[in-house]
Amino acid sequence: MSTERVLTDQMVAEIKAYFPRYPNRQAVTLPALHIVNEHLRHVPLQAVVEVAELLGLAPAQVQDTLSFYGFFKQDAPGGETRAWVCRSLSCALRGGEEVLEHMCKRLGVRPGETTADGKLTLEFGECLGACEYAPCMLAGEELHTCLDESTADKFIDSMRSSS
Repeated sequence: MSTERVLTDQMVAEIKAYFPRYPNRQAVTLPALHIVNEHLRHVPLQAVVEVAELLGLAPAQVQDTLSFYGFFKQDAPGGETRAWVCRSLSCALRGGEEVLEHMCKRLGVRPGETTADGKLTLEFGECLGACEYAPCMLAGEELHTCLDESTADKFIDSMRSSS
């Protein structure tokens, strides 16, 4: 049974570029998982096997690292944008959970699910480190602060109108 490789030459080159920056190959595990996730929007099992092979590790070692972090999806790609609505104490007290519930209803998803068009995966997040701007959301690399239903709707509308 042959399994098609999922790591592209570009991904392998990006991973290998980390080799001189770390004391050993095992230390490159997390950056390698981020590279795979960036390209594929998830880290399938075959990628775990290939990363392990590239780093000279057992697949279980790579899987241990992957499963430790809630950031990585393994079963299916996330949306083009992943958005985390903070539910830590500061954000919860200022309405973060209600904003997440509103967004879920508006998008027709539950936390952790991806919209039907594949544009957005909406998730809850633990502290985003922006308590003074609670409630907040990290969408891709952009922090959205002082959220309420109106600003959440504007974000959703902008996601729907972007192509």
